[in-house]
Amino acid sequence: MSSQKDDPASRLKALERMGVVKDYSRVYRSTVLVVGVGGVGAVVAEMLTRCGVGKLILFDYDDVELANMNRLFYTPNQVGMSKVEAAKQTLNAINPQVQVDAVHANICKDYAAFYERICHGALGGGQVDLVLSCVDNYAARVTINKACCQANQIWMNSGVAENATSGQIQTCIPGMTGCFLCAPPYIVAVKGDESTIKRPDVCTASLPTTMGVVAGLLAHNALKHILQFGNVTKLLTYNSLQDYFPSYSIGCNPECNENYCLQRQEEKRAEREKALEEERAAAEATSSAYEPVEHESNEYEITVVSEDELDDEKATETAVAAAKPSQAPAEKLSLKELRERLRNVSTSG
Repeated sequence: MSSQKDDPASRLKALERMGVVKDYSRVYRSTVLVVGVGGVGAVVAEMLTRCGVGKLILFDYDDVELANMNRLFYTPNQVGMSKVEAAKQTLNAINPQVQVDAVHANICKDYAAFYERICHGALGGGQVDLVLSCVDNYAARVTINKACCQANQIWMNSGVAENATSGQIQTCIPGMTGCFLCAPPYIVAVKGDESTIKRPDVCTASLPTTMGVVAGLLAHNALKHILQFGNVTKLLTYNSLQDYFPSYSIGCNPECNENYCLQRQEEKRAEREKALEEERAAAEATSSAYEPVEHESNEYEITVVSEDELDDEKATETAVAAAKPSQAPAEKLSLKELRERLRNVSTSG
């Protein structure tokens, strides 16, 4: 018992013993890139850190302000620090075994650096395992969508409504599910200015409860993807006013405005067609294996007949036997008559 108390991951490893996951150690080898470490992103990063994810890459260009104190995670003594450095400080204190890379940059202005981290930022120098979008504007989401479609990278989007009472999470698999631009918000679809939909002199509301719920849903969905258990959520919305959690599925739009998305759709279509061809070929090979084989020679004159042919042969034999004339019944003689006939036979001989 003492060894379990001294192991901070003991209760996580219990998921294996309970049959929830097969190999929890996968999380230690995983790299997750989080864009936006505000009310949702910072809490997601903390949850993944406590779960022991191998590496976190944090992107944000903003600084910690006193206005952020109504949210979870940050503390007043971190005001003035960049959010990524403050987050790294806190996360290292929680779990020093997690590698945290803090990138103080705007992904919309430094796309190349962002794309490079997606492709080569993992622990082993390869592509990251997952990208999480926790940003608060459409421009950043469009940028994340483009980079992930280009890199063929699975990513998850999240958001909280302006009134702070609802939110959603969405999983985007390039070429298989709809990307952010396959079914975009109206202002994005018409290439408008998102600032026009914000009401003047109205500060965006913020509830740590709603953000905590959305962060929990997103982090849990990320773990399901990394550890391969349960069903990864495609699109889940949350309405806190009615305790409503509807889920949806968005398919690919063949007329999507993102060219990289169209490329991935075509690649997946080609993969499906190839898989179908292989299935047909395998089915044909299986059926041909059961076709009768004709031998050139039959030294022992062995003939294989079907059950139907055997039944017909038996029926024919029965009919022939019935058609044969019956023999006359044997004549019944007494012992005296039999001796008399034998005597006559011997006399005539």
